[in-house]
Amino acid sequence: MAGGGLAPSNGKVKHYNGRVTSFVIVTCVIAATGGLIFGYDIGVSGGVTSMDEFLEKFFPSVYQQEKTASGSKNQWCQFDSQMLTSFTSSLYVAGLISTYFASMVTQAFGRKSSMLFGGAAFLLGSAINGVAMNVAMLIIGRILLGVGVGFANQAVPLYLSEMAPPQLRGALNMGFQMATTIGIFVAGLVNYGTGKLHAGYGWRISVALAAVPALIMTLGAIALPDTPNSLVERGLRDQAKATLQKIRGTDDVEAELQDMIEASEEAKKVSDPWSSILRPEHRPHLVMAIAIPMFQQLTGINVIMFYAPVLFKTIGFGDSASLMSAVISGLVNVFATTVSIATVDKFGRRVLFLEGGIQMVVSQVAVGAILGTFFGDAGTGKLSPGLANLVLALICVYVAAFAWSWGPLGWLVPSEIFPLNIRSAGQSIVVGVNFFFTFVIAQLFLMALCHLKSGLFHLFAAFVVVMTLFVVFLVPETKGVPIEEMSLVWKNHWFWKKYMLDDHITPSEHRRED
Repeated sequence: MAGGGLAPSNGKVKHYNGRVTSFVIVTCVIAATGGLIFGYDIGVSGGVTSMDEFLEKFFPSVYQQEKTASGSKNQWCQFDSQMLTSFTSSLYVAGLISTYFASMVTQAFGRKSSMLFGGAAFLLGSAINGVAMNVAMLIIGRILLGVGVGFANQAVPLYLSEMAPPQLRGALNMGFQMATTIGIFVAGLVNYGTGKLHAGYGWRISVALAAVPALIMTLGAIALPDTPNSLVERGLRDQAKATLQKIRGTDDVEAELQDMIEASEEAKKVSDPWSSILRPEHRPHLVMAIAIPMFQQLTGINVIMFYAPVLFKTIGFGDSASLMSAVISGLVNVFATTVSIATVDKFGRRVLFLEGGIQMVVSQVAVGAILGTFFGDAGTGKLSPGLANLVLALICVYVAAFAWSWGPLGWLVPSEIFPLNIRSAGQSIVVGVNFFFTFVIAQLFLMALCHLKSGLFHLFAAFVVVMTLFVVFLVPETKGVPIEEMSLVWKNHWFWKKYMLDDHITPSEHRRED
């Protein structure tokens, strides 16, 4: 069919010597903890912004609006405040800007250096937020958190894809998303606990505890080796060989090392990767670098992850129940991600993309229909306990679909498709686009909820239909393909092959075709 295409299965892709070692597993697990800081922040932000003590201190107008909302007022609009959304979204502006600098650091000094810098910045930001006395301090802290997340999200997915053996690259790379979901879940638990404190400082505990995942990531990064690909890129071939032998569990790594060296030599011919990625032969990479992270955010997942407690309070859950509902959806997120880890290298990326897309559309349409019918566009209705629980169940179905499809795959697929000469620049575009659309959705969601009401869920469902068709026709299968031979995937694709002329295939790939 005229679909996305499959990974080459005609003998052209080389299988390197070696085995899956405990060292590479432990290394990738430690590196994946970089996702904890991203996840904890996503989870903690929405919970804190629903806490009365936090709102009363920093956003008193929102607090008064929430308290006066009743059956005679439109509850869709009770949290509509640009200043409140700026608290959440400022992090992603900082992340968007910092990822450009993270690209240069990652390429010049290695993936490990970016992870260390990111952890330190996040640690400082969490400390400032914990002692914040005004909105300005909150925003400064959020900016530092954004720098930390920007560096971590740029480096960690690349690190995992380069360290992992091809046959397990999907599962090990998804450790980043697993850590993200664990961070979200833990943040939900923390918010639930601190939300029961009425001494006025519960929110401070929630935001200050972001220092814990930052410390885990920073200390973990100190203990990690850098990737063989990065060491070769910086001319440290002996260290690269020693690291490769250790992570592959064999001394016979010459073939894989040689492919890395040849990829590095090709990369050195490119003086400016940012202009190179705009060349026609990199058109498929550029399209994926923009489309996949954009679509990941247009699923509407951050409606749930950022503002789950706010959303649940809007439709009638009490303070404690809204925080617990966020914990439940976070737990579903964690368990569903394990499904993806267990199946991604067996069934491939496209199967998960497509199944998850269909499941998300069905659940979003259903949530929108229930809220539109029973809660009403006027926002003056009230859901019965049974209907409120049904909405929660449907949201969990949606979260599960995202967690085994666009959640982890939105980071995995871009991190494994770029040739070395544009890899750091390409990953920066991925992170930058992700942060840009995260910022837009975080900044506009509460306003959109006020104006679109239940129709907002139908809008996100329409986006998911478009992105599912994008996968059907334009996203190739990358399962099991060595990262330095990924050009063969594009060359065998029904649409992208026209951009992949013979002189755009690396020497090692030419040998695979002979």
